[in-house]
Amino acid sequence: MREQVWATLRGVLHVRPTRGAHRVALRAGISVLVPLLAVLALGHPGWSVYAVFGAFTSLYGRNHVHLSRAAMQASAGAALTVSIVLGVLVGSLEARAWAAVPVTAAVTALGSVLAAAQDWHPPGPLFLVFAVGAVASAPHRASDVPVAAAVAGLSSLFALLVGNVGGLVRRQRSRPARLAHGWTWEPVRYALAVVLAGGTATAVGIGHPYWAMVAAVAPLTVQGVTAQLVRAAHRILGTLLGLMTSALLLTPHLSPYATVLVVAGLQIVTELLVGRNYGLALLFITPMALLMGQLAAPRPTGQLLFDRGVETVIGAGIGGLIVLGGAWLRARLSAGREPRR
Repeated sequence: MREQVWATLRGVLHVRPTRGAHRVALRAGISVLVPLLAVLALGHPGWSVYAVFGAFTSLYGRNHVHLSRAAMQASAGAALTVSIVLGVLVGSLEARAWAAVPVTAAVTALGSVLAAAQDWHPPGPLFLVFAVGAVASAPHRASDVPVAAAVAGLSSLFALLVGNVGGLVRRQRSRPARLAHGWTWEPVRYALAVVLAGGTATAVGIGHPYWAMVAAVAPLTVQGVTAQLVRAAHRILGTLLGLMTSALLLTPHLSPYATVLVVAGLQIVTELLVGRNYGLALLFITPMALLMGQLAAPRPTGQLLFDRGVETVIGAGIGGLIVLGGAWLRARLSAGREPRR
């Protein structure tokens, strides 16, 4: 147990080297900036939530060359668009807060299967959880579905073009697609994390239960008990420290266009850091997420910061407990299979 604690602490402080992060960061920044400017120019800031989650297509396949990156981004973009549409449908329900929990759990489980089958990078269904949960948390009408699908789909397509435009001018050998097969318990773990975190946050009555769901899923997207505990610790510590940078950026009440420019800048910095140390990246992920929410539906800053902190602790704590519980269960099962002497 002591070794596990020390290994986790070392992991929290470790900063890894990365290659080519500047290219990924620039692609991500452009993919977020242009769709957000477009919806503002059209006079519909409320559409920004659809645009930004479609733009997250750019985050997939960062270490892949063009053909395999395009295939990965196409599947991820389609999944993000479907998640956004499901979020709109849930948001049109009167009991959307509670309905969002099982729907998000189902999306998480199915998304984990798709992510594993197509070897997504970043792995896991984290952004699908974020998309369906965030959209479902706001009131919608069923008539919003065509607009949501169109905005998210076009934003995803733009990100796909930005991410693969280099393939038109240079040829590189693509990686063969790796399709994984076989049953694992991962979808069950993901769904359990969402149900426990989302159910707890909804029952407590905090304003943004999807933040707890995202925080619970985050530790499960990496491999190994130590790495998962490090991710949970990063999620909590990075978010709590990120609330300070968030307060600095939220207090001036920036104009919509200024907010979009800041969000794009934060996205670039995030991609420069996320491969090095997830906790450091959260210093910028946190204000970026809050600014995006304020762009679509402004809320009091103090309550927003409080909700983010509390729900992150709830979610990451539940995710960490699932990791420890799984390790304990595997140890018990392994001990039970050992031959008796």
